[in-house]
Amino acid sequence: MTRVIRVLLVSAALLGLTPPAFAGQQTVSPALKSTHELVLTDGSRMYGHVVSETATEVEFRLMSGALITAARERIVILRPALGRVIKGEFRREDPNNTRLLFAPTGRALPKGHAYLGVYEVSMPFVQVGLTDRISIGGGTPLIVGFDESHRPFWVTPKVQVLSRGGVHVAAGLFHGFNLDGDSLGVAYGVVTRDGESGSATVGAGIGYTSDGSRGGVVMAGADAPLRRNMKLVTENYLWNSGGIVSAGVRFFGDNLSADLALGVVMTSDGAFGAPIVNFVYRF
Repeated sequence: MTRVIRVLLVSAALLGLTPPAFAGQQTVSPALKSTHELVLTDGSRMYGHVVSETATEVEFRLMSGALITAARERIVILRPALGRVIKGEFRREDPNNTRLLFAPTGRALPKGHAYLGVYEVSMPFVQVGLTDRISIGGGTPLIVGFDESHRPFWVTPKVQVLSRGGVHVAAGLFHGFNLDGDSLGVAYGVVTRDGESGSATVGAGIGYTSDGSRGGVVMAGADAPLRRNMKLVTENYLWNSGGIVSAGVRFFGDNLSADLALGVVMTSDGAFGAPIVNFVYRF
């Protein structure tokens, strides 16, 4: 595990990134500290900057430069905006940005936040931010009929070791087990780099089983916005006997995201595809 983290940090340094430093999750960049979201009673949602405010009204400058005045009684929400300005357009933060389709990114789940989700309609999971850098979660399939001693469970601890200048580095573990003592999992390290056109994520891990088997796996993924509430997502794996290629779209709002994608598994015996349908609610 230590070797994986070292390799990822060295790779980041070779790409000209800043030196490693422990830091909390930054959901809003310093340049956006004054960017706010304004929602009115008629359902209008606007992004911009608070120019001035009194007990009865708020002056608000939109991203377009227009200046409006809103009466306090017409304001439903006025809060700091979570997201980024790209080419003059505000794009809200993806509430499920700590993951691609299945794999983790280098981003962390902030302290006090959590999300509930379900993979492929039948595999619910939860993840909770214990600090701004450490989170833990787990799940079990909804499928009935298991002998309880054979029912699989999984836990997903994760630690962020760097978040600076749009670069996020994390290490973690996916560990699956049952009550009979069988287990398998992947210990991994992952790096995510943010950019105006989306983000790219690379990772490497060591897979293991309780019978002593070991094997390496590498992952490469990316996302790119299509519009304010939709983006493309791809996630791909390679190991010594095969790989997985997957891509699709994510729709998201303030708290809920939904993934619709297609995955293709390739082995020495051939290839087969399967749909990917995931839902995540963050609170």
